[in-house]
Amino acid sequence: MEQQPLVFLAIVLALSSYAHGLKIFDISSYGVGADKDITAALDKAWKEAIASPEPAKITIGPGEWILKQAHLEGPSKSPLELEVKGTIKALSDPTQLPNKEWEWVTVNYVNYFTLSGGGVFDGMGEQAWKTNDCHVNTKCAKLPINLSFNFINNSIIQDITTKDSKNFHSNCISSNNVTFLRYKVSAPHDSPNTDGLHIARNIGITILDAVIQTGDDCISMGDQMTDVMIKNVKCGPGHGISIGSMGKNIEEKDVSRITIQNCTFDNTANGVRIKTWPSAPATLTISDLNFLDLTMINASNPVIIDQQYCPWNLCSLDKPSSIQISKVKIHNVKGTSSTQDVVIFSCSTSKPCQDVQIGDIDLKFTGDPALGGATTKCQNVKYTFTGGAQNPPLCQRSSAPKPLPM
Repeated sequence: MEQQPLVFLAIVLALSSYAHGLKIFDISSYGVGADKDITAALDKAWKEAIASPEPAKITIGPGEWILKQAHLEGPSKSPLELEVKGTIKALSDPTQLPNKEWEWVTVNYVNYFTLSGGGVFDGMGEQAWKTNDCHVNTKCAKLPINLSFNFINNSIIQDITTKDSKNFHSNCISSNNVTFLRYKVSAPHDSPNTDGLHIARNIGITILDAVIQTGDDCISMGDQMTDVMIKNVKCGPGHGISIGSMGKNIEEKDVSRITIQNCTFDNTANGVRIKTWPSAPATLTISDLNFLDLTMINASNPVIIDQQYCPWNLCSLDKPSSIQISKVKIHNVKGTSSTQDVVIFSCSTSKPCQDVQIGDIDLKFTGDPALGGATTKCQNVKYTFTGGAQNPPLCQRSSAPKPLPM
């Protein structure tokens, strides 16, 4: 039997040791009015719960609730759970957010925290998407993330759905030993900047049995990440699972020991991807990566290392990326691709990719048969073939495309 994440066991043990002393804070007992606005009630319940010497649980029951904004900070004196069974809705107009610099729901500085209950956080993002130009305008108005977790430790987010966020659905920053279990994301394929989960500057992040359907990266990783396990994730629609983009900030720190395993990419814009900026100052390393047992269903770019990442021509290609990528294992990647190049290694001319191990690849091109079969593209990469199937042959362009019928 597979071992459960240690953080999950730690939380269970911490809570069960106080099972008889668990104190309940029911949100409905805090004077919620007919408008179902729980903003003030949640703030009051949270402050009482974190002050409790006994393990505490805040409960938000079934039904629909309105929440203008929540900024929930610790530290807490004991393990704390926020159980959401209903649907919590944001205000649809982002200009009505009480504090424009905050996210919609923020949880900071807590240990042994659990978010659970099977409920939904609905960011009501449709109105904001219509005016969102942040992908091309660096001075665009800030939009709120649905759920923001910062400086949390030994915590678990389980059985929670985040829906139609105005910006990223969730982030987890500067935290240790956090598990996302049966985490769900729901947003249209054309919703802008709606990453399912962004993680950075963490140690020990586990993402298990997640279903992420969104308009941007299903999962994106920033710098200073160590010991990440992403397993049994269904991604699509979306832009795949990405490490990066990186390189723009000279203070960015190394990324290592990342595993993406037994994940499915269904009609995504990418599968697994590493992206770094050219002509950028950072010199970090990205190493010890494992991309294992992956299924592609008509995914574009199933496996791609892109060290010339420059979307919307927002950079210069004059200088190569200074980021070193090494120790990458790619094994058992199968399925179908909507793009002809199914494996792309576009590595830096100044820092070629080192020690890339690849084997047991079987990817078929689903596009126009007149273009030929699946191909691979390799630039500045030092690789070894580890056996098993290799379809298409690695780093060999296919024969010239067949002529179109007259």
